[in-house]
Amino acid sequence: QVQLVESGGGLVQAGGSLRLSCAASGRTFSSYSMGWFRQAPGKEREFVGAISWSGARTYYADSVKGRFTISRDNAKNTVYLQMNSLKPEDTAVYYCASRKDMGPIATVISLFDSWGQGTQVTVSS
Repeated sequence: QVQLVESGGGLVQAGGSLRLSCAASGRTFSSYSMGWFRQAPGKEREFVGAISWSGARTYYADSVKGRFTISRDNAKNTVYLQMNSLKPEDTAVYYCASRKDMGPIATVISLFDSWGQGTQVTVSS
């Protein structure tokens, strides 16, 4: 497994932006696709977006498409989530995760075996 640490969360007004970072250590970061998920109070954890091992491919949930962008810097073992035009419904704890095998982009939680501790994002109206 890989150890993941998220940072960059906080409180922002609706329409604002935040950039989350996820620093990885352990197994070869650059060999695995990565994902971002979020969990709001009282709700199940949901897929936000994912990026391939090279960064060439990304995929997003419909709810964030056009507003969020995932990128990665394999030299720094870090994946990012740039969040623009934030809405109150984006309020949640955000988690990064590493796919358990060297497969393609995934959206299913069960395909990820390493998770960060999460970072809180709160969007006020």
